[in-house]
Amino acid sequence: MAEIERKAGATLWHQISDALTTEIADGHHAPGTRLPTEPELMRRFGVSRHTIRQAVAHLETRGLVRAEQGRGTFVHSGVLDYAISRRTRFSSNLITQHREPGGTLLVHETVPASESVANCLGLSQGTPVIHRRGLMTADGAPIELGDSFYPADRFPDFQAVRQRLPKTSDAFAYYGISDYRRIFTAVTARVPSAEEARFLKQPKSLPVMVVEKVDADGNGIPIIHSVGIWASERVRFTIDPNTF
Repeated sequence: MAEIERKAGATLWHQISDALTTEIADGHHAPGTRLPTEPELMRRFGVSRHTIRQAVAHLETRGLVRAEQGRGTFVHSGVLDYAISRRTRFSSNLITQHREPGGTLLVHETVPASESVANCLGLSQGTPVIHRRGLMTADGAPIELGDSFYPADRFPDFQAVRQRLPKTSDAFAYYGISDYRRIFTAVTARVPSAEEARFLKQPKSLPVMVVEKVDADGNGIPIIHSVGIWASERVRFTIDPNTF
């Protein structure tokens, strides 16, 4: 296992964080397993609890581990292969890889459609649209900060429906949309804003992937436009041309 040397000019917590990072990369701490407890790490490195907490907090900020109240700190699972296809579904993508999907709604509001949102949904600028912002997770790790827009007149009482039916496909079925498909996807990369980096628990210097998409109903009418900010260290997009 990696050890540390007390070097001038290098903080102890940073050296410990680097040592644990190396061990995770080398497989000494497998995905899903719990890190040694704080007392164990204190004894191993000969440092205070405060120093260990700084080191582990740095690992969590980088998305390498997650802390669970009352259980300990666990190594995140490996990179998620996220398939983009004609019928991309978030939960199905994760469940097929034995990953636990999750999400937190941050914003739900009705706003006038901006020019770009209106163009994507085939609406006039200023038409009321539902805006939902959510933080999506895999095994508790944040992987996407997304903004989604829906035509408000097509989805009345959408918030109440989504509270009863959290899955998007189930909510659409409630409104008579039995199937929907991807009609546009664009993927770019950029440096995240401070807010995006904070939500995704990653360094601001690490690029994110930006995925813009439009889904349409069976008649080809757009029903949702989304812009997702994805943690590039935790997700790899795969595209099978046979699914389009």
